Amino acid sequence: MARLRKGTRIWGNPQAREIAERVLIKSDAKLFTIDPPAMFGRSAPIEIEIGAGKGEFIIERAAEFPERDFIAVELSGTITRVLAVRCGRAGIDNLRVARMDARTLVNLMLEESSVSAFHIYFPDPWPKERHVKHRLFTPTLAANLYRTLEAGAIAYVATDVRDYAAEIFPMMELAGFIRAAEAVPGAVRTGFARKYVAAGKPIFSAAFRKPL
Repeated sequence: MARLRKGTRIWGNPQAREIAERVLIKSDAKLFTIDPPAMFGRSAPIEIEIGAGKGEFIIERAAEFPERDFIAVELSGTITRVLAVRCGRAGIDNLRVARMDARTLVNLMLEESSVSAFHIYFPDPWPKERHVKHRLFTPTLAANLYRTLEAGAIAYVATDVRDYAAEIFPMMELAGFIRAAEAVPGAVRTGFARKYVAAGKPIFSAAFRKPL
């Protein structure tokens, strides 16, 4: 409830809303693809964070790599508004925010071999059996992460749920990915990660590379 009130309050501020709309990708019922070169006005490697939350990680990442472009994806309207305001206030030209179901984005809207990295950190495990259908990770999603990544590119994944990791990681390998030795940057730098690390909670993370 507090988050809802905060999002409503922020969106009710005309200046904050104007700042947010500079980075928000406009929705269009007829849009079935995303064209990053048109969106950013240049051709550059594109990284996507699925479930970006308040943007702690992707704002830092986009500032760190100005030669790359970034899309922060969030489903919740309230969180997207907070995220867009924070990204807009950061004044980073290579960052955009999309409110959409990540499954729609990955499975239908992205072109083959068009993404340079995916960041997927702490997706909701939906632990109850009747809610499993809501989980982000499915064999279809894993296959489309593979399809849309460039050869040699990486999907970074982290979760705080051991059983969920035990499902996700083999699923990614079955889709064709190879476990990579690279550190997973968002495993310690997202808002959730920092909270879990501070509490001494274990984090299960892995980098999955699409073979050359």
